[in-house]
Amino acid sequence: MLSDMDHAGTGMLHHIEFWVPDLTRAEASWGWLLGELGYRVYQEWPEGKSWRSGVTYIVIEQSPDRVAGRHDRCRPGLNHLAFHVASQQELGDLVLHAPDHGWRLLYPDRHPFAGGDDHFAAYLENWDGYEVELVAPSAAPRPAAAPPDAAPPA
Repeated sequence: MLSDMDHAGTGMLHHIEFWVPDLTRAEASWGWLLGELGYRVYQEWPEGKSWRSGVTYIVIEQSPDRVAGRHDRCRPGLNHLAFHVASQQELGDLVLHAPDHGWRLLYPDRHPFAGGDDHFAAYLENWDGYEVELVAPSAAPRPAAAPPDAAPPA
């Protein structure tokens, strides 16, 4: 008998696989982040590792078939992965500790609203150029700035 962990409906992601230039470096950044997001180590082999949450797992692999070159999220192909985060506090904690694990905050001047006034998120990029978006629930949209000629509130 199959459990919910073993079977998903049509269209659900089964897995995502990243080919990385340095497995040790990738494990440091991806392993920390995926662990914080609730993924658990699923598989390990000399050239790779995977983490699973529910029916989906994420693989990092330093494949001998990989061609030279750095991942560039701005070229055709994968731009980023977006993950749900349970709360704005949890997102803040992840952003605070991300630099210790090889991630840097993108768009710091617009954080946490770089995706728009009603989109509470952090955009992080790791040492190898992979980007993740961490999205927390928005309690309410950020207040818009008052027009310069508006009267002050009464």
